[in-house]
Amino acid sequence: MIQINIDVMLAKRKMSVTELANRVGITLANLSILKNGRAKAIKLETLDKICAALDCQPGDILTFLPESEEFE
Repeated sequence: MIQINIDVMLAKRKMSVTELANRVGITLANLSILKNGRAKAIKLETLDKICAALDCQPGDILTFLPESEEFE
């Protein structure tokens, strides 16, 4: 399972979800779906824009959790 850590990076950058959505050019609703881990996919272009806006690497916001750790 892939865990999305956008909220962690937003806190580190002291940025709101609304500000990130505006910088990336996606709707607040779509960013919330992604942030809350309900998204089934993410375009590389969107990931690129999120990383640019948050000044981070993809690994800063995406974490792989092995199946055994998913429900802990």
